[in-house]
Amino acid sequence: MDEMQMNFVPTLTLGDTESAPQPALQAAAQTIPQPAAETPAQALEKELAKLTPEEQKIVTDFAEKIDITDTNAVLQYGAVAQKHISDFSDTTLQSVRGKDMGEVGNMLSGLVVELKDFGGEDAPKTKFGLRRRIAGMKAGYDKVEKTIDGIVETLQGHQITLLKDVAMLDKMYIMNQNYFKELTMYILAGKKKLLQCREEVLPTLQKKAAETGLPEDAQAANDYANMLNRFDKKLYDLQLTRLVCIQMAPQIRLLQNNDSLMIEKIQSSIVNTIPLWKSQMVLSLGLAHSQQAMRAQQDVTNLTNELLRKNAEQLKMGTVEVARESERGIVDLETLQQTNISLIETLEEVRVIQEEGYQKRRAAEAELSRIEGELKQKLLEFKK
Repeated sequence: MDEMQMNFVPTLTLGDTESAPQPALQAAAQTIPQPAAETPAQALEKELAKLTPEEQKIVTDFAEKIDITDTNAVLQYGAVAQKHISDFSDTTLQSVRGKDMGEVGNMLSGLVVELKDFGGEDAPKTKFGLRRRIAGMKAGYDKVEKTIDGIVETLQGHQITLLKDVAMLDKMYIMNQNYFKELTMYILAGKKKLLQCREEVLPTLQKKAAETGLPEDAQAANDYANMLNRFDKKLYDLQLTRLVCIQMAPQIRLLQNNDSLMIEKIQSSIVNTIPLWKSQMVLSLGLAHSQQAMRAQQDVTNLTNELLRKNAEQLKMGTVEVARESERGIVDLETLQQTNISLIETLEEVRVIQEEGYQKRRAAEAELSRIEGELKQKLLEFKK
């Protein structure tokens, strides 16, 4: 597993999701939030430093291929990695849905009833009654023994299934780490390209528009700024997807831990509880020859039944907790709604500010024209 992780390097693509290769196996270092005093360039360099030299080269080369002006490329950016996360979430959900421990619970409940009936009659007062009671106990023992053997076989089957699930969850955890690394590299490549465009291309376009005063140059600068904003929002969407990937890791481990606990519980039942039941039934047969022994057997049976009820209740509680945990949502809908509202409000405020700036510039241009006219008129008066 470690060797596979060390050799994994994600492949970034600008194509569609169908033609993109699936990532191999590799863990990814989580990005630590940077202090507010750092510049975007410094923060980006710190994040890139967490990658291997080979991965850094992939990110740098891929950033050069990104075309901010290609609307379709921006829309499809990182879609491959997002589809991996979506498919992975479906696989995890199917794994959780496929588990059903109800059969064991039903068999245990039926066994408890049979154990309660086993040897439950009062001690007989005659030899004939004693013989009849012992014969009934032997028949009951044979019946309960078959039920116990069936439960053991079922428990062993569930144990094997859970062991396979634990191994599968290990692979799923590694795959989740791979997807995290893939998303991280897409985000870093996008940030690198975005930073370059904002610091080099956009200022050039804005400077040209200011120097020429041509409306087409101003429009070109504004269009390019809007393209950068759209790409920035796309990167933010990828960061949300990466957060889902981060949250998936502890959830997988929790599910795996629950399976491990259930395996231990089943093993304990097979090697401890069930042999205890059998031994207690054999003991009941040996003690059935006297009233005193019968009273002792009743005490043992009551204790055994109490243990069975406790074990059944613990099994029920564990299963309910596993089901409740697996059904929890990854991202709250309210959070996404609030985020969406904030984004819309931000965009609206930016639009209003840009509109106000535009109106002010137009007014200033008119005022400059008036001032220029007055100055020219005054100069003409001097020539007269």
